[in-house]
Amino acid sequence: MNLDDVLIVSASTPATVSGHAPVVLREIADRLRRLIDTGESAAIDLLAMPLNAADLDWLRECLGQGEVRITLDADGPSTLNETRYPGVWWVLHHNPSGGVMSAFIEVTPVPELVKAHMDDVRSGLDRFELLISGMS
Repeated sequence: MNLDDVLIVSASTPATVSGHAPVVLREIADRLRRLIDTGESAAIDLLAMPLNAADLDWLRECLGQGEVRITLDADGPSTLNETRYPGVWWVLHHNPSGGVMSAFIEVTPVPELVKAHMDDVRSGLDRFELLISGMS
């Protein structure tokens, strides 16, 4: 890798960005350290914070887009986007009419929402065993 391959992002804050947005980045860094040290995942509720539209745009720009995008459709569409920083996910849940219901930054290897619950895995095994029960 040479210097031309290194992504450089300016984290300077424009005047329209409140003082709350840079705090979110510091919180993400703290939560990433905790994830590495203890394995503890965390979520930052963006709608519970006094962030304006410029703050959210600036955070999106700073965090960027990673390699993984997951879409779900359960009581409305949800998107789980890995940022350019592995372990940091931008998670949006919409209602059926498209309005944002929740917005989180999740600091975790894999968001909990996409992990199969054991009850679902058991149910899947039951159905799978029915599928293969008639085979010779």
